Amino acid sequence: MSKVIKIKRGLDIPMLGEAERILQPPLKSSEYALRPPVFHGLVPKMLVEEGTPVKAGTPLFFDKYNEDVLYTSPVSGTYTQLVRGAKRRIMEVRIEADGKEEYVNFGTEPLSTMSREQILEKLLKSGLWPAIHKRPFAIVANPAEKPRDIFISAFKSAPLSPDLDFVVNGREAEFQAGLDVLAKLTDGDVHLSMHATQNTSRAFKEARGVKLHQFIGPHPSGNIGVQIHHIKPLNKGEVVWHVDVQDVISMGILFEKGIYDAHKVVALAGPEVLNPRYYKIINGAKLSSFAENNIRVKKDVNPRFISGDALTGEKIGRDGYVGYYDDMVTVIPEGDHPELLGWLIPTPDKHSVSRTFFSFLMPWKKYSLNTNIRSGERPFVITGLYEKYLPMDIMPMQLIKSVMINDIDMMEKLGIYEVAPEDFALCEYVCPSKIEMQTILRDGLDVMIKEFA
Repeated sequence: MSKVIKIKRGLDIPMLGEAERILQPPLKSSEYALRPPVFHGLVPKMLVEEGTPVKAGTPLFFDKYNEDVLYTSPVSGTYTQLVRGAKRRIMEVRIEADGKEEYVNFGTEPLSTMSREQILEKLLKSGLWPAIHKRPFAIVANPAEKPRDIFISAFKSAPLSPDLDFVVNGREAEFQAGLDVLAKLTDGDVHLSMHATQNTSRAFKEARGVKLHQFIGPHPSGNIGVQIHHIKPLNKGEVVWHVDVQDVISMGILFEKGIYDAHKVVALAGPEVLNPRYYKIINGAKLSSFAENNIRVKKDVNPRFISGDALTGEKIGRDGYVGYYDDMVTVIPEGDHPELLGWLIPTPDKHSVSRTFFSFLMPWKKYSLNTNIRSGERPFVITGLYEKYLPMDIMPMQLIKSVMINDIDMMEKLGIYEVAPEDFALCEYVCPSKIEMQTILRDGLDVMIKEFA
C-alpha cells in the first residue's frame, strides 16, 4: 500500500440527515427519464419515435458531434414523450416502464480475447460510454483519444455522501471485472484512491491490476480532481479519464453478462428526510417512486430536492428524475423566507466558517442548512480565504478572475486544465462575495473547448 496522502486544506460541512446503512428493497418506478442537459456539451439527435417499444440498452439518441457515442434506455418499456425547454432544447426523454426488465443482448466474450477496439465498441453500443469522463474540461471522454491514466475514487467526502463500502457490498466480483475492462483501455495505470481509515471493503483493498492510493483529510479529499493533482498532475496536452465506482460495476456486468444493467444504489439524505436510507433503483427513476412518503411536512417550509450533493447537485422538482451521474438525492429547506436582522442576531443554530456565529464553540453540532445566501453579491476582492479550502497548487481567485475577463493565456497558466466546477464548490460555499464560482469556471472550460476544438 502506498503512503497516506494528507489533505490539510478543506472543510467537512456538518449537515444533518446522513443516510443510515440500511438498503431498502428494490423499487420500481412507472416512468424513467434520460436528461440530455446532464451530459455537458451534448447536442442530442433522436433515433426513435414516440410510441416505440424499447429494451434496456436500446439506443435513444446520439451525440451530434460524435455519432459513435450512443445514449441508451435504462429500462424496458415504451418511449412516450420528448420534453423540450427554451429554444426547443431537449430536456427529457421519458420512458414508461413495462416491468419486464428485458435487455438488449450485447454478447459475452472472454475479455482476454478482446482487443481495445472491440472493448470500445461494446461500451459505445451499450450506452455505458458516457460514464467515462475526461480531464481536461470535465466532459464525456472522446473514444478517439487514449488516456494517460484512468482514475477511480473509492470514497466521497461531500456533505452526506453515500458510503461506497456499503454500496459495493455483494458486488465485489463485478467491480473487479470492471477494473479489468478499464485496464485494457490505457497504456498507463488505473489508479484507485481509498480513504486511509474509512474504506474497509475487500473490493477496494484487494483490487487487482490497479495502483492503490490512500487519502485522509476533509472535503474535497474525495474529489477526483484533487486526487489526480496529488497522485499524478495533469499537464497540457495530456488526457486522463475517471469513472465512478457504480459505473465500474456496470461495466463489469456488461462484459460478464452481455447486458446494460442500470441498477444503482442511491442515498436519500438531508435534514428534510424523515428516515435517511439507501435505495436500489434503476438509473433515471422518478424521485417520487421512492421518496414520496419519506419527506418532512412542515408549515411554511418548502423542501428543495437536489439530485446529487448539496454543493454540486442539480435542483429537481418533487416529480423530477435522478440524474445519470448521481448516487444520492439531498433534501434541504428552500430558505425562501426573509430573516429578521439576518446575521446580526447571535445564534448557535447557523453554521459559519468564520466566527460570525457561536457555532465555532460547538464543533460537534450538525445543522439543517438551507439555500439562503444572506444578503447579495458583493465586490470580488482579494481575501486569501479560498486558498484555505482548495487543496491544489493553484490560485483560485486569480483563476476565476481570468475567466471573468476571458484571458485564455492566463487561464492556462493558472491551471484551468486541472480543475472542474466541483473542485470550486467549497470555495463557493465560503465565498463572502457570493460569487457563483462553479458557473464561472464552467464557462471558462467551455471557452477553452472552443479555443482548441
